[in-house]
Amino acid sequence: MSRLHDMGGRFGDGPVVPDAAAAPVFETDWHARALALTLACGALGQWNIDVWRHARERLSPKDYSRFSYYEKWTSALEDRLVDTGVLTREDLLGNRLGQGGDDLHVLASRALRADAVAAPLGKGGPASRDSDIAPHFVVGDAVRTRHPGGSALVDGGHTRLPDYAVGARGRIMLHHGAHVLPDSRAHGLGEAPEPLYAVAFKASQLWTHPEHPGDEVVLDLWQSYLQPDPNPEPDPNVEASA
Repeated sequence: MSRLHDMGGRFGDGPVVPDAAAAPVFETDWHARALALTLACGALGQWNIDVWRHARERLSPKDYSRFSYYEKWTSALEDRLVDTGVLTREDLLGNRLGQGGDDLHVLASRALRADAVAAPLGKGGPASRDSDIAPHFVVGDAVRTRHPGGSALVDGGHTRLPDYAVGARGRIMLHHGAHVLPDSRAHGLGEAPEPLYAVAFKASQLWTHPEHPGDEVVLDLWQSYLQPDPNPEPDPNVEASA
């Protein structure tokens, strides 16, 4: 399936206009409920954040293009609840409400109560891990992202390499250590941790007609997304300090 969701930097969508400072956090009440449901269901422990991201990516192109932001969330959430057996389609349609007597759901003990939300949100879910894979790059190395892009593990699968950065040339700014590889964990293939880097790209490397060619975009990219650049562009920072 084409990566319709991978629209970062796409020409023709218009400028990003930040909301005014006085704008409400949620445009409508049901948006807040959609977020609350997502957090509560995530606490059931039936999927991880990479599986959850891919659930939204798996929406049909027709639905993805017409759904609003939180409609994408609720639709993907329904898919995950049914796919994992937490609920059935009949449950979601309300056809079985009131049935089953006083029996509690098998996951009832994991229910996330309102007064317990702050603790898990504050703790987060760190993805740093130990790894036997040695880092191939150091700060300052010239690199190029792999081409073609997409997932190298699963056809049409999840990846954190954005389409607009495929084949682009950049420089390593920072080595974050080893982190879980989303491309693997999103598909139940294990955590497969590998080195993760902050990579800086000039706008002129990412877009044909950037408004400010000298601007830089910094992306966190896994080692398997990168290869050495045999013909790096001169680094103006190095030249200026020489």
